[in-house]
Amino acid sequence: SHVKLKHGEFTILSEQNLLDCAQNFDNHGCNGGLPSHAFEYVKYNGGLDTEETYPYEAKEGKCKFNTYHVGAQVDQVVNITARNEKELKAAVGSTGPVSIAFQVVSDFRFYKSGVYESKECHSGEKDVNHAVLAVGYGVEDGKDHWIVKNSWGIKWGMDGFFQIARGSNMCGLADCASYPIVV
Repeated sequence: SHVKLKHGEFTILSEQNLLDCAQNFDNHGCNGGLPSHAFEYVKYNGGLDTEETYPYEAKEGKCKFNTYHVGAQVDQVVNITARNEKELKAAVGSTGPVSIAFQVVSDFRFYKSGVYESKECHSGEKDVNHAVLAVGYGVEDGKDHWIVKNSWGIKWGMDGFFQIARGSNMCGLADCASYPIVV
């Protein structure tokens, strides 16, 4: 998203590059990691390859990063103050999409529409288990909410998006929020 906002062109970046190469930045391939750590990898690595040149294989492999195939570079990583939804809202409104992580609990898999709230989930950096992208915010039926893009495809939720309660750090969504400043 930030590459498109900065350069005006849509570039699909390699997820496989992160899976294979970012372990030294506390990312664990198919076992997860935090978006901020992935951004740090891209920053210190000199970039991230494009999907076209480093395609997704759905399994971890040997790192094949190639500086000639870089699709994005990161100059700086901005970490939102933990649990500060006002700061998160300002960033989404002025800078663009922000990567967030939150705790997915069993009922979330069956989300269809409306503002998601849960009494089962917890907030805390150690509790988050799924990274998504906060793309906006609003109010529906008097409930403040975030508009979030999930990674489970367009048949899930509201065409791949969901709304989640805003203002209570629901499921820890504001515990690990960050975005890159791209070159």
